[in-house]
Amino acid sequence: MTAPWQPLLEWWFGNSESPNEVAAEKGRLWFGKHDSQDLEAQTRFGDWVEQALAGGLTDWVQRPEGWLALVLLLDQLPRMIFRETPKSFSGDLRAQALVAQGIAADFDRQLKPIQRVFIYLVFEHCENLAVQNEAVSRYIDLVAQQPEGDRKLFSNYLSYAEKHQQVIARFGRFPHRNAVLGRESTAEELGFLSQPGSRF
Repeated sequence: MTAPWQPLLEWWFGNSESPNEVAAEKGRLWFGKHDSQDLEAQTRFGDWVEQALAGGLTDWVQRPEGWLALVLLLDQLPRMIFRETPKSFSGDLRAQALVAQGIAADFDRQLKPIQRVFIYLVFEHCENLAVQNEAVSRYIDLVAQQPEGDRKLFSNYLSYAEKHQQVIARFGRFPHRNAVLGRESTAEELGFLSQPGSRF
C-alpha cells in the first residue's frame, strides 16, 4: 500500500538514488522561481498545505518519510504557493518544532542525505542565531558523512547555510523579508539589500 505522502516525495525528490542526479533534476524546482511550478504545487498539494498549516496531518510524523513530507508542506510549499506574501512563512514555527522533535527521535538519520538537506533547511530559515548555528552544525556533519564524489554538492548546501547564519548574526533577521512582512528596513539593511546575492 502506497503511503499517502509518497506522491509529494516523488515530486520533490524524483526516483534517482544519486544525490547529484536528484539535485540536477530537481534543483530548478527547489530553488527556482517559476509561476508554473508554484501553480503545480498549489494544484497538487494545496489542500495538504492548508491542512498542515491548520495543525493537521499529525499522523504523518510517526514515520521518518511522513515527517519529512509534513515538513515540506510547512516550510517549502508555502514559499511557493504564497510567494511574496506573509503567509509564505506561516508554517515556519510548526516546521521548526517538528524538525526539533524528529531530530531528537533520530528520524533525520533514517532519511537519505539529500532528503536531510530539507530538514536542516528549516533551521536555516529561522531568524534566530542559535538555531542558525544548529543548522550550520548539522550541515557540517552531513558533509563529513558523504563519500568524496558527493561532498561538493553537500558543501554547497553548507555554504548557503553559513551565508544565512552570517546575515542573522549581523542583522538578527533577514532583511529581504522586511517588505513582505511590513517591517521597516534600517539604512544598513537597505545598503545590504542593494548588493548582489543579498536575497536568498
